[in-house]
Amino acid sequence: MSAAESSPRPVSLVTGGAGFLGSHLTDRLLAEGHRVIALDNLITGSIDNIEHLAGNENYEFIKHDVTKYLFIPGKVDFIFHFASPASPMDYLELPIQTLKVGSLGTHNALGLAKEKGATFLLASTSETYGDPLEHPQKETYWGNVNPIGPRGVYDEAKRFAEAITMAYHRAHGVDTKIVRIFNTYGPRMRLRDGRVVPAFISQALEGTPLTVFGDGNQTRSFCFVSDLIDGIFRLSRHATHEPVNIGNPAEMTVRQFAEKTLQLIDTKSEIEYRPLPEDDPKVRQPDITRAREWLGWEPRVAFDEGIAQTIAYFREVLGK
Repeated sequence: MSAAESSPRPVSLVTGGAGFLGSHLTDRLLAEGHRVIALDNLITGSIDNIEHLAGNENYEFIKHDVTKYLFIPGKVDFIFHFASPASPMDYLELPIQTLKVGSLGTHNALGLAKEKGATFLLASTSETYGDPLEHPQKETYWGNVNPIGPRGVYDEAKRFAEAITMAYHRAHGVDTKIVRIFNTYGPRMRLRDGRVVPAFISQALEGTPLTVFGDGNQTRSFCFVSDLIDGIFRLSRHATHEPVNIGNPAEMTVRQFAEKTLQLIDTKSEIEYRPLPEDDPKVRQPDITRAREWLGWEPRVAFDEGIAQTIAYFREVLGK
């Protein structure tokens, strides 16, 4: 009998378990009394994110590519499918891998959920809305995505993942959940993953120009990682199968965030403007009515508090 079969604890499989979000989710699941099996091929994940779990008898790490055949012995109660490159830098460099993990990887993870009778939660994204014509974005909005643009590899991988997740629910009765994740920040973000939070903080700490693309008037909504993980945990226990936005509706422009970064970090950096990348969304703000009404969730960590923790993390990483 395997350790999972003999465990009285719920057993959760987290794909992408060594990533930024996957590792924070793992910490929350362990704190909730779960046994966690983390799966990651370490293309964008890092052992550094999970080294604090070494020796934890309720934690197991398996280096594996979820697009390959997936076999997990013993019981599995929950599958959290978080495996995927998630930053523009990553999915522009890894377009085929991004499409494969969204399609083959999701298919494999769903097949395991069907076999085990497990609840399946898909980490989807606000990028399914593309460059939205609706603002703020509700879950009922179908999106405005360029399927053949450079960002389409990520957008369409997640849209396909949502479609096959709902197909497994309708055709096979799998208990599925879909979370659409909006911009999230916090400790364990990769230093140079191309997203605005680590980019601006690391540039300010190193005294190099903060690179703002376009005129900086495009908006983002920043949610601290602990708030996001709380919403995801609540969703995994809820009866709904419909997508749910989890994010912070407090919207700011990219330029405002750059200016805020310069205020918080004593630096000689200045703002440098560069051309806007193709298909970069102009606005991004979640409507979180479903999360509030269905999950009793809303973000609690103030931006100033969350960004202070994030800056402290990057200071440590950079030795600044």
